[in-house]
Amino acid sequence: MPLKNRILHKNWNEHSFRNIIVMKKNILITGTSTGVGFESAILFAKNGYQVYASMRNLDKATALKEKIKEYNLSIELLHLDVTNIASIKAAVNSIIEKEGKIDILVNNAGAGFAKTTEQASEEEIRWVTEVNYYGVVFCTQAVLPYMRKQKSGRIINISSVGGLVGQPFNELYCGAKFAVEGFMEGLSTTVGNAFNIKITNIEPGGIATEFMTSAIGKTAVNGKFATGEYAPIFERYMAGNQKRAQEGKEQVYQTGLEVAEVIFKVAQNENPPLRIRTSKWAEDFCKLKTQADPDGTKLVKQITDSFL
Repeated sequence: MPLKNRILHKNWNEHSFRNIIVMKKNILITGTSTGVGFESAILFAKNGYQVYASMRNLDKATALKEKIKEYNLSIELLHLDVTNIASIKAAVNSIIEKEGKIDILVNNAGAGFAKTTEQASEEEIRWVTEVNYYGVVFCTQAVLPYMRKQKSGRIINISSVGGLVGQPFNELYCGAKFAVEGFMEGLSTTVGNAFNIKITNIEPGGIATEFMTSAIGKTAVNGKFATGEYAPIFERYMAGNQKRAQEGKEQVYQTGLEVAEVIFKVAQNENPPLRIRTSKWAEDFCKLKTQADPDGTKLVKQITDSFL
């Protein structure tokens, strides 16, 4: 184990000092150029983790590099494109070669998409599914052999209230997030008790980051998101979003740091929930879906007991 990942503590007892080696935990976070991933990388590093902060385009790492320098953070930057399996494997292998293990994977990389299914292109449909679902699957697949071997690990996924509740003009995005929820729910019953790999889906509501700006830029065509009979419906949808943002931003829209703090708390929890909402607004929004089993642990136990 590299010396840079060893923290030497002196613990006093009545008779003598004794030196204890405490190994830093290694965490891989995808999509760290902005928003939740950016804030998470900084937060974990400030709290003693060895962070591997990955992103598709390392040219966008300037802000993170400045924070690393400012706070002398233990963060290494990695190229990782969640839509490219070779890129995923290369990033994971590079961490294993250096550290021998990966303690936590945070599947954060994703992209918003607001467009009616009828007017979305085949390319767009494949893209939104690949970024938000397949990327999670393949990143998870890449770390599982090592977590299984070490009989421990955390997989934390940035899902969404859209992974529980379908919403207008977000059906393709919600479909991908629903898939993440189902995939992780099933996986948790397999690797949880057997290999001590703990899985949690983080479910924010609105996040005041570049996420929505990116979604708008990606899905608009000639400045429009919907045409024909869909146009007035979409206009009402966007007007409602803007009104909620103006009237209750603190309640509906969280900052990236607020969500990162939830991720950090989950990582410290010895018995983390399968799913957790990050705000009261998100909790209330999903209540009809979650009130019987808010954190998903009852269902996981029931399924595990029934099948295994």
